Amino acid sequence: MPKDLSASPGAPYHRRWAALAALLAAEAMNLLDSTIMTVAAPVIHTDLGGPASDIQWFSAAYTLPFAVLLITGGRLGDIAGRKRVFRIGVAGFVLASLLCALAVSPAMLITARAVQGAAAALVIPQTIGLIRSMFSGDELARAMGSIGPVMGLAAVCGPVLGGVLTHADVLGSSWRAVFLVNLPLGLGVLAAAPLLREDRSARRPRLDLTGTALAVLGTGLLVHPLIESDRAGGSPRAWGTLAAGLLVMVVFGLHQRRRTRRGGSALVEAGLFRDRGFPAALAASVLFFAVVNGLMVVVVLQLRLGPHTDVRSAGLTLLPWSCAMAIASWIAGARLVPRSGSRVMFAGLATLLGGALAAIAVYATSPATSYPWPLPAALAACGLGQGLFAVPFFTTALGRVRPHETGSAAGLLNAAQQLGGTLGVALLGTIFLHAAAVGPPTGVTALSGARSAFWAAAGLIAATGVAAVFMRRPAAVAEPGLARSVSARPASAKGGRLD
Repeated sequence: MPKDLSASPGAPYHRRWAALAALLAAEAMNLLDSTIMTVAAPVIHTDLGGPASDIQWFSAAYTLPFAVLLITGGRLGDIAGRKRVFRIGVAGFVLASLLCALAVSPAMLITARAVQGAAAALVIPQTIGLIRSMFSGDELARAMGSIGPVMGLAAVCGPVLGGVLTHADVLGSSWRAVFLVNLPLGLGVLAAAPLLREDRSARRPRLDLTGTALAVLGTGLLVHPLIESDRAGGSPRAWGTLAAGLLVMVVFGLHQRRRTRRGGSALVEAGLFRDRGFPAALAASVLFFAVVNGLMVVVVLQLRLGPHTDVRSAGLTLLPWSCAMAIASWIAGARLVPRSGSRVMFAGLATLLGGALAAIAVYATSPATSYPWPLPAALAACGLGQGLFAVPFFTTALGRVRPHETGSAAGLLNAAQQLGGTLGVALLGTIFLHAAAVGPPTGVTALSGARSAFWAAAGLIAATGVAAVFMRRPAAVAEPGLARSVSARPASAKGGRLD
């Protein structure tokens, strides 16, 4: 019989930590791919052509299937084995990355990005279960605690790496290098996959394929007219598509309710909606991550279309945001949340709002054809706000959840975060492109588009604050350590996740 190489709790120390490194590499690969795209998308559009809305589709095509398939991907791991599904997902991600690099048209790239997102939805839900199968006690706590720093590093490096790879144009690869970098990473993960221990749920849930199909269709119908509004905004067809999306989501809700009453495995755990707190958390998640993801895209678009900043400098411009977010997340988790609890959320939102208003002032006073040098400081304030909000947000959201609902709650928060990022790219990106398209495309119109998008983001931040008020409760929140470890993951452009 072949020798068992899996890293069970009793396996040698180095084997278990090598297996953990493979899991973290897979998560980092997913986040890197998302943040890299933020910087590379305008360059891809210039090369492949097509309407300006394709810039948003390059991101949305990934995050939309990723968001709506996360729960189904997790259940596939419960049923078929987490190690098996993880390997299939990584292999699919690598192949889709190769197709992205070989794309010769926007349609081909958008299709390959959708396959990437679906593959990521198979990979990401398995990591926590696989870690728990390999570690126990203090080692489990250390292993779980390693997720946040790795994801923070990936978020910091993503925009810079995207700019450097695209600008370097190695062997004439240009933007294609941002996808080719996934090949050695993914193949390395697959090579280490035998070290993982197979694990599955003792109680295997059933798949809700009808619910999954309704969720995919409904969210797609809602997002499509938002992205395409620059070409078809206000048309009867656009309004009809939005109405159809809302109708499908209503049918989805009714289906979930009916399936729960019949004792079936619904995608959404009905008990999570027993009070206003968790629905408010989902709303806050969608609104907040719409802001941070959408604004990052807007910043890059303004720099590329206005003063025609090179892609490397555009990536470096986002570095203060990422670094400030990582620092603020650590400070919030280690110092502020244990002392002040959910009140830190509102300090984070106030800081984020201040950064957005400062960016508006920068765009209002900067020369149209020059790099806006005060902008990185404003973006650093945005990053501080993001980090201060994320840790208490996840702590408060999960603190309302009963132990047997934690997995479902984490999956829904994951999906809401990714859906919010998709909507943010669609909404704020469309606002920018619409305002920037008034008159000839110049640095002046790009500045106008950026100001309009940031004002819209300010409104979304205020709405997030209202939703956060309904999240709070007098009782102390539960499991701050768990929430702190996962919420340190940044919600950069479509990549930060809570598993």
